[in-house]
Amino acid sequence: MARSSRFHFGAAGLIRPWHACAWHISKEVHVGKNPVGNLSGKSQAPGTEGIPAPSGEANLIETDYVIGQDNISGEFSFSLDIHGKVFLISAATVLLFVVMTLALQNEVEPLFSAMRSWLTRHLAWFFMSAGNIFVLLCLALIVSPLGRVRLGGRDATPDHTYLGWFSMLFAAGMGIGLMFYGVAEPMSHYAAAMGGVTVDASGVRTDWAPLEGAKGDMKGAADLAMAATIFHWGLHPWAIYAIVALSLALFSFNKGLPLSIRSIFYPLLGERVWGWPGHIIDILAVFATLFGLATSLGIGAEQAAAGIEHLFGIRSTNVSKVLLIIGITLIALWSVLAGLEKGVKLLSEINMGLALLLLLFIIVVGPTLAILTGFFKNVVTYVEYLPALSNPFGRTDTEFTQGWTAFYWAWWISWSPFVGMFIARVSRGRTVREFLISVLLVPSLVSVLWMTTFGGTAIDQATLGGLSGVTDAVLELKLFVMLEGLPLKEISSLLGIVLVIVFFTTSSDSGSLVIDTITAGGKVDAPVPQRVFWAVIEGVIAIALLLGGGLVALQAMAVSTGLPFAIVLLLGCISLVKGLLSEPRS
Repeated sequence: MARSSRFHFGAAGLIRPWHACAWHISKEVHVGKNPVGNLSGKSQAPGTEGIPAPSGEANLIETDYVIGQDNISGEFSFSLDIHGKVFLISAATVLLFVVMTLALQNEVEPLFSAMRSWLTRHLAWFFMSAGNIFVLLCLALIVSPLGRVRLGGRDATPDHTYLGWFSMLFAAGMGIGLMFYGVAEPMSHYAAAMGGVTVDASGVRTDWAPLEGAKGDMKGAADLAMAATIFHWGLHPWAIYAIVALSLALFSFNKGLPLSIRSIFYPLLGERVWGWPGHIIDILAVFATLFGLATSLGIGAEQAAAGIEHLFGIRSTNVSKVLLIIGITLIALWSVLAGLEKGVKLLSEINMGLALLLLLFIIVVGPTLAILTGFFKNVVTYVEYLPALSNPFGRTDTEFTQGWTAFYWAWWISWSPFVGMFIARVSRGRTVREFLISVLLVPSLVSVLWMTTFGGTAIDQATLGGLSGVTDAVLELKLFVMLEGLPLKEISSLLGIVLVIVFFTTSSDSGSLVIDTITAGGKVDAPVPQRVFWAVIEGVIAIALLLGGGLVALQAMAVSTGLPFAIVLLLGCISLVKGLLSEPRS
């Protein structure tokens, strides 16, 4: 029998107390406009940390599962409320990995390099095919009748205005990667495309040019470089995020299940989702998120240390990078302890303000006309090259597909639990069609503007300005060398360093909140010490990977954890469609 009772409220329909989050509710029910329960187990109104009941007609899932029923909780020297199996296995495995990596630094470096090489060489086709499936599914849902399903029930209304919602979508996907690769990637593709195709004695291509390159053609190389860059930051990554976010929102807001990755698979696994199959799914989500974040944190430390050396002459060494990670992790800990309003939200607002300031600065003092016209030209060029760039089979540009695209797709997949959960929590009240169009197009267009501004300026400097420094600089220095070619270079470079650090911090504190939700069995208001633990672990993993192989090690772990989670997400697509088919449509 279910643990809950039922109450009738006249013609308004059927509603029941949500205090214990026991989900035994008959299907096709109507619930009131202002539910008094939520997934956190506290009586809260919509818009607070708890997740409100569906508004209007919704097709909830019948289950006796009570959120937190498998948790270990209590008051010791600190508060504790963890999902025993998910938390302990995740934490123990990660700590063992850190210890082994730090103890065997010389031995693990070639291992990481070989692992990344093998995975991208043999499975690039899989990652690229998976990315295409996510894009095609999003497009199919947009044009299908399932697009009329409303997240949160038939009568749900959006919790945020369009402007606020779009700002949060932009903030969710903006990461250290845009700072690191905003100049580095377009310039790398441009230089490779200009060099054209090169082959070894056996006839195998050795160049990194996308497609067939554009040897000696500056305009063709610039167009191809921007198209390839936008390909990695446009529809495909946002489709990955959108599938995870839509699935979480549907099964939480409409189906009444906890806000956890395992909930997505209820149509496929039934009640087994609360047992070991679900534990494994959540553990894989934790690993993917941790190592995806660690990759971003390590990349941020590389760039910040290089920028500090470039600007102040302080040498970039492993010691300086470790000190940077420790310092920024401490700032992230302050943010976690300060809470959502005073910590995470404040840093996110600072983050967005600084990013916008730097973007506008480059547009104004850089090649303004070229940037503004280049935005529209690059959108068209991206669409033109998209079929060829997304083709996973029969490619000769293996260095590009394996070294760039396969890594990116694995990285986005590893970030998807983190970004997807955030997007889900701010998207209640939107229809599936509205949600997917917005999540796919708005951030993609912002990414096009960012890459056009940063990468286009750098290419303009190299082609028209005759500045070869940005072409010759190492990846982590390309941003600062590009800023040297603009007025106020010291101020803009310092702003760039600060922005990298703030991106670093917001990724760490936001990531710790998401990982804590997963390892607390779906609770969104678990004790703060648990979030502190995961924030520290993220920094420790980044340090271990930097010392145990640098950027290659970071990328290797993003790819290796992205692989099993890609399989999880592909199965989740089936579950998502089954869930949408059972929902009433607006």
